[in-house]
Amino acid sequence: MKSAYELAMGRLEKQSPASALTDEQKQRIAEVDIRIVASIAEKKIFLEEQIFKAAPHEQQEIRRQLVSEIARLEEKRELEKEKIRSEKPKV
Repeated sequence: MKSAYELAMGRLEKQSPASALTDEQKQRIAEVDIRIVASIAEKKIFLEEQIFKAAPHEQQEIRRQLVSEIARLEEKRELEKEKIRSEKPKV
């Protein structure tokens, strides 16, 4: 007997079947991850250094900027990955 979760997943699969990624798509997604993780690390290093040097009243604004930059980069990563996933495989 199937659980409610399994039944729901079965219906979802019928509505929009999952497509298998090609090796090239997997490689490109990995490259996007690597590039964005590096960008996030670079921003963290730079802005954490700025936080250390800043006056106490400026530190909170720099922390907000860091959070905003990380969120922007993560959103960019997901958009790029979704674009790659949605591409039709080359025959």
